[in-house]
Amino acid sequence: MTSKTDEATGAADALGYEQARDELIEVVRRLEAGGTTLEESLALWERGEELSKVCRRWLDGARARLDAALAGPEGDGDDED
Repeated sequence: MTSKTDEATGAADALGYEQARDELIEVVRRLEAGGTTLEESLALWERGEELSKVCRRWLDGARARLDAALAGPEGDGDDED
C-alpha cells in the first residue's frame, strides 16, 4: 500500500522541468502571500521540497549531458593544436 506522500513524490517525478519549476514558483508565491493555515503551509512547503528535488534532478541530468557532449568522442575535450 502506498501513502499519499509516496504518490505525490511519484507524481512529482513524472513532471518535466518546466512544469515542476512553474508549480514551484506558484508554491513559493502562495507561501510568501501568507493567509494559509499552518497545515496548508506545511503541505505547501513539503510540495515545494519535492518540486525542488525534481528540478535539481533535471538540471543535474542536463549538466551531465552537456559535460558528456563537451568531452565528445574525440577525447577529453582539450582543443590544443
